[in-house]
Amino acid sequence: MLYYLPTSQPQYPLTGKKMPSERKYRHEIVRLGGMLHRCGFVAGMDGNLSVRLDRNRILVTPTAMSKGMMRPSDLVIVDLQGRKLAGRRNVSSEIGMHLLIYRMRPDVGSVVHAHPPTATGFAASGLALDRPLICELVVGLGCVPLAKYGTPGTSELADALEPLVPQYDAILMANHGVVAYGEDLQSAYMKMETVEHFAQVALVAHLLGNEQPLQDHDVAKLMVARSKYAGTRSLAPMPVASPNERKSSEVEAEAAEVPSGGGSRRR
Repeated sequence: MLYYLPTSQPQYPLTGKKMPSERKYRHEIVRLGGMLHRCGFVAGMDGNLSVRLDRNRILVTPTAMSKGMMRPSDLVIVDLQGRKLAGRRNVSSEIGMHLLIYRMRPDVGSVVHAHPPTATGFAASGLALDRPLICELVVGLGCVPLAKYGTPGTSELADALEPLVPQYDAILMANHGVVAYGEDLQSAYMKMETVEHFAQVALVAHLLGNEQPLQDHDVAKLMVARSKYAGTRSLAPMPVASPNERKSSEVEAEAAEVPSGGGSRRR
């Protein structure tokens, strides 16, 4: 198998580090595809992974193949319009989702799509992962919004994702799954793991019936700390408190309006 090597080695847009060779990317996609399968994030022939090779070429997993059974030679190269440039297998029908993200986010070097069970359960229930329950999610992803349903393999899916792609690094897709993306393949994969881990925590907290979201001032501190963590460059805004969770300043303001005699205010 011959691999095309560009005349000059591309660099990551944010760090300026040289990107790995196509050969290394092929082996890395196979390795992480196997991890997705072993973790139960995909079943059957579900999911897809891709990497930006350079400004014009994307290396992507093929259609109709288990992510736990791939070989480096099974991967396909397409251009930014989704046209196949190299590879003996067919291109994934969901390539449009990947291409949308690459077009809208020049900083993104890899995209991972999977169906992790707990996070996909939230997506199938119409629930975003937007409650600031654990600091790691706030620092790493901000929050994970829910895109409306779009038929897989059609422009509907890309249309549903488009409003969210510029600000978020991971998105739940209603009645479908999760897509995560980052500067490199490992970053995109780890964001997928983070989404599923947080979904499990959120589910347990809900079942226990006593969720304790972080307060606004704690979230603000994490917002400052986020810039200091290596590999954390998410543009996502911080989770917004539920309308039922009033800020302490609002509570204090209401308390100040109560008459000194202890009587209650008329409502």
